Amino acid sequence: MHLKKTLNKKQRINEVHNKIPHIFIAIVTCLIMVAAAEWDTSLFKTEFHEGDIVLKSIYAPFDFKIKDGINNIIEVKKNELILNKGERVSKGHMAKLEAIEQREPYPLKVVAFFGIALIIALFMLLLVIYIEFYEPDLIVGNKELILLASICILMTIAAKFIVISPWPSSLIPASAASMLIALLLNNRLAIITTCFLSIIIGMISGGRLDIAAASVVGGMVGIFAVRDARRRSQLITAGFVVGLANMAYFIGIGLINSLDFHTYIIEAFIGLANGVMSAIIVTGVLPIFEIASKTITNISLLEIADLNHPILKEMVIKAPGTYHHSLVVGNLAETACETIGANALLARVSAYFHDIGKIEKAEYFSENQTGGSMHDKLSPTMSSLIITNHVKNGVELAERYGLNKKIVDIIRQHHGTGLVFYFFKRALEKTEDEEVFEEGFRYPGPRPQTKEAACVLLADSVEAASRALDDPTLSSIQGLVKKVINNKFIDAQLDECELTLKDLERIAEVFTHILTGTYHSRVEYPEDTGKKK
Repeated sequence: MHLKKTLNKKQRINEVHNKIPHIFIAIVTCLIMVAAAEWDTSLFKTEFHEGDIVLKSIYAPFDFKIKDGINNIIEVKKNELILNKGERVSKGHMAKLEAIEQREPYPLKVVAFFGIALIIALFMLLLVIYIEFYEPDLIVGNKELILLASICILMTIAAKFIVISPWPSSLIPASAASMLIALLLNNRLAIITTCFLSIIIGMISGGRLDIAAASVVGGMVGIFAVRDARRRSQLITAGFVVGLANMAYFIGIGLINSLDFHTYIIEAFIGLANGVMSAIIVTGVLPIFEIASKTITNISLLEIADLNHPILKEMVIKAPGTYHHSLVVGNLAETACETIGANALLARVSAYFHDIGKIEKAEYFSENQTGGSMHDKLSPTMSSLIITNHVKNGVELAERYGLNKKIVDIIRQHHGTGLVFYFFKRALEKTEDEEVFEEGFRYPGPRPQTKEAACVLLADSVEAASRALDDPTLSSIQGLVKKVINNKFIDAQLDECELTLKDLERIAEVFTHILTGTYHSRVEYPEDTGKKK
């Protein structure tokens, strides 16, 4: 009992230690975003002179009063339009602009600074709580949190830069951040982050709710538009979809506020440009984020899936049987993942590479043997060592070629801690007087940690077993598939992934369907015995 309490205490201490970097990342991100939002913009202010044409609309940042030429008091309210974009600056405008300039330090007062710091800190806390409870996989390491923090910081800086520039605030590419988070992390996190970022962008824009709402619309549409995107051309399409959504939003706002047709149509086309610009930004920076964070997207996976990859080309020459086996396993694993809602493309690409460790000693694996077995002259222990070593060799080769960690992990886990039963049985038969331990005939593991790894393991085992069928009928294939899956379940190889019994049932169905089509019966054509005339 005392030992159990000690272990629980150590576990709690380790959890606290692991969360220290996460807390540090959150605090640093919060401080940088506050600094960006409250950045002193005096160096970037445009000096206006009477008769100048303004390049952007100017609104009153606070309530103030001025005197006109005949000592009448003119009261200006916060958010009141001072100058419209394209309007010429008059003497009356200059008086208002000078009054704003005199009171410009107001937003930089300590109270205002702590106000915006408090709001950003609140949003950051809510985001951290959301990740803690609903996206716990993201806080296993620091890489994903740093990636999320970087995108939020860059978006805040970009928003501030556009606000202080002559460009309209409706050009802030909030949807770029949303699409990046959706592509690099996941859609749910992108949705919640878009909501927080949109409010912060609205605050940076001078408390403009219309800009905040536009950011929400563009961001949400962008997230849905890049869902399951596999090609870079789909990002450009997503940009146009976001642009059209922005156009619809600004036209709606214009109609609600009874704005001049010319005014809201210009805003609508700026919204379209925003969407296209966001897509261009995402297309350009996505590879940089992937390389820097060692994250992989469906777009990169599809590029890796090219069968002209150097490793696969080498496999075709040195281990053609393994190459064909890998292609079939890829199709099985992909279909299984589609059925249970896992990442089908990741499973297929990983299946292509799962047996690359066999290239070095291809002749020792049955699918590459044309004559007698190379294991006839070896002891069962040595044969088992050669067979199990292909996992280690595959991991080393994958790392040498710089394959993504997710693919490497599936290569490492695709046999779990399974037993090399054939050679274990041979060892039992040859050494009747000596004790034989299973541990010496098992793969090093670990067991599959994800649904994708588990699907590759099951597809690999089922495909290998199906090649030994003498009479591949529907009933025999169905029985084989269920037997293989049940054996893996009983052997505890699926204990550390999230597959349910319902998932296993669906996987068995699709495996049976595909293998039945692969081994379908063919019509025997009669020989042409007729004589040529």
